[in-house]
Amino acid sequence: MITRVKVHPNSKKTKIEKISENRFEIWVKEKAENNFANDSMIELLSEYLNKPRNKIIIITGHKRPNKTLDIKN
Repeated sequence: MITRVKVHPNSKKTKIEKISENRFEIWVKEKAENNFANDSMIELLSEYLNKPRNKIIIITGHKRPNKTLDIKN
């Protein structure tokens, strides 16, 4: 399943909001350096969707707030 995500790094709180079936907006406390925000975003999304971390892959947007993810079954 292809999913679009907008990540807000360096936020005061950690939060996930489902916009539509394949769109999420995620706030993480980690900074957007050394892949900290991406790791936190994947961890939060895996808990929310009840999927293992290795099933969530960033396709595009490794260094941008807007990302495209592939979430495998």
